[in-house]
Amino acid sequence: MENIILKQKKEPSLLDALIPLVVLVALLSTSVYLFSDDSSFGPNQIALLFSMGVAAVIGLKNGYTWAEIEKGIVKGISLSLGAILILLAVGALIGTWMLSGTVPTLIYFGLELLNPSFFYAATCLICAIVAMSIGSSWTTAATVGVALMGVASGMGMSDAVTAGAVISGAYFGDKISPLSETTNLAPAVAGTELFEHIRYMLWTTVPSFVIALILFTIIGFSAEAQNTESNIEQMQTLLAQEFNISWVMLVPLAVLLTLAIKKMPAFPAVAIGALLGGVWAVIFQPDVIQGMLDDSQQSVLGVASVVWTSLFDGVAFSTADENLNALLSRGGMSSMLNTIWLIICAMSFGAVLERTGLLKAIVALFLRGAKSAGSMISRTILTCLGTNIITADQYISIVMPGRMYKEEYAKRGLHQLNLSRSLEDGGTITSPLIPWNTCGAYMQGVLLVHPFDYIMYTFFNLINPVLAIIYAYLGVKILRIPIPDVAVEVGNEKIPMNEPTQTKI
Repeated sequence: MENIILKQKKEPSLLDALIPLVVLVALLSTSVYLFSDDSSFGPNQIALLFSMGVAAVIGLKNGYTWAEIEKGIVKGISLSLGAILILLAVGALIGTWMLSGTVPTLIYFGLELLNPSFFYAATCLICAIVAMSIGSSWTTAATVGVALMGVASGMGMSDAVTAGAVISGAYFGDKISPLSETTNLAPAVAGTELFEHIRYMLWTTVPSFVIALILFTIIGFSAEAQNTESNIEQMQTLLAQEFNISWVMLVPLAVLLTLAIKKMPAFPAVAIGALLGGVWAVIFQPDVIQGMLDDSQQSVLGVASVVWTSLFDGVAFSTADENLNALLSRGGMSSMLNTIWLIICAMSFGAVLERTGLLKAIVALFLRGAKSAGSMISRTILTCLGTNIITADQYISIVMPGRMYKEEYAKRGLHQLNLSRSLEDGGTITSPLIPWNTCGAYMQGVLLVHPFDYIMYTFFNLINPVLAIIYAYLGVKILRIPIPDVAVEVGNEKIPMNEPTQTKI
């Protein structure tokens, strides 16, 4: 027994922690340079897996076994399974809602109601209202957001700016909604009350959103719609010829929003919406379905096959207008497989970093020298952003920094509301800006615009973290608590004194 030597795990050095990140940045940069917009369709996945391998080798060097690392990978991937199920359901929903006329109806009325000068600001505001009502940025983007992207195409407006407006509005509404998962998660991690957390967030979110609306309005007035009014009317005519356009087609949307408001979990709610879309297609769009069948397939089974196909492989239209075909031919679970591939690779990389202690070493670096409220809050926000980049998941970017900084905030006399707000300002808000993050990959899969194209137009998501940091350094709305004393022993006597880390802030 004395001859048995247990292999001790070594604490990773800062160099250990930085090597996988440097490799990842180098590979992702090369991927974008070589493959441009196609980098998310395989090259980025390889970059993430190779970087994961580098992190695993460092873990093995530090005493971890492959079994331990593999267990961490499995756990990391399991955290994303809920998002993967939602992605599959959303793919099915887009397919059946295209077939049923739900999305075409939204596009038709959107072309009729929205003025090009106010389109971007209206898009942002509409998505904000819907997301606030249902508490889900993902559902908002997959339903109303998809329709508004279609309206933008019909008006000849910019896809990138429209995607930025959709995401800005969706994330503002999600962030201040008590129904949102992240809005409940952040105060739970930080130890604050939900509605106090929401009220405290308003100080950074509302000004950021107002600035975003102003910027979208300015862009709308300065931009010229490429299509004339006659072209918009032509698209409406083509939609009316292809589909039965009616307010009744919006029932699946109303049902989905109702289920979300009633707090039904996202996966079953979206799945029900997708199935209802299939039923609506059979009832209200028989001519559309018949047009997709050969003469030999004109039967009940043929109709069922079209609806079935829309669930797993989307729909393909062949109207007289190629632009309309490109707009409507999409959806199906298969359209989300590349996004799921990206998510699995990203989560695997993040899981190895977490399991081998490399992520903790990186976060510890951020805390060095943080002496003021401004530096503490700004480092929290940057840590959340960094965690979003490294682990590719917004939930981890809230939970991990929240757990690591909670005690430090108390030591420095900062109320936990400062922490819960910072977790959202840095974690929730920045997640859709990163192509390999679950949220960035999702938005690309749904809106069909690469994050590198829309990132400069997600004004709310860019302004909010910056404004939060400015608030922190200026001391605006920074809640403080008495700095706790600790007792130290001097001889046989305990003398209370402040910890040396509690620099005046």
